[in-house]
Amino acid sequence: MSAEAATRALVVEDDPNIVDLIRSNLAVRGFDTVVSADGLRALRLLETESPDIVLLDLMLPEVDGFELCRQIRERSSVAIIVVSARGGERDKVSALNVGADDYMTKPFSIEELLARINATLRRTRPATTAAAQSAPEVIAVADLVIDLTSQQVTRAGHAVHLTPTEFALLRELALNRGKLLSHAHLLRHVWGRGYETETEYVRVYVRRLRAKLESNGSPLIVTQPRAGYRIPAE
Repeated sequence: MSAEAATRALVVEDDPNIVDLIRSNLAVRGFDTVVSADGLRALRLLETESPDIVLLDLMLPEVDGFELCRQIRERSSVAIIVVSARGGERDKVSALNVGADDYMTKPFSIEELLARINATLRRTRPATTAAAQSAPEVIAVADLVIDLTSQQVTRAGHAVHLTPTEFALLRELALNRGKLLSHAHLLRHVWGRGYETETEYVRVYVRRLRAKLESNGSPLIVTQPRAGYRIPAE
């Protein structure tokens, strides 16, 4: 996406008051917003509009929000923030398990929503900081090759598809190979400031990485109970 192109948000929400609140606040900040009140149209807009981020309500008419989230994730690496009136821990973990990058509970402040959108978009776009520029371009861990520049991962020569959040977590662990990284460290560096207490985010996403990257009997990410995670030193 060019620097001149506006960031595009797909809002999947059937409450017109919430749609108006989100759309007006995003417009002031230079976002393009497209809206869908149903799941099938949301999937069509995902293809035709190529959004940068999806704001997804779980409680839509005639569609299961978790299933819609899973279908969006199957089709795209787009950033997904679930915005739901369902505030239970089980719902949050279920949404993360099917590919959501973040989870917010209604009612919410527009400032918090904007902060979460910005934090999520930072993970989906290549880092240009001095720290990123000084990092190695490629990291090899056993048969895993992590290309930090192209954000591509291969295992035994075969490409592995990771979402931006999965890649950001793997990148942080790989750049600190051999170090034990606490939940708070990973949350702060991968999700952003203000996420330090969301420990289930790390647990769910470490589990997703393991499912995609580990072969039988060959652990990639080691858990130290109640302390954190690390990729063992060479």
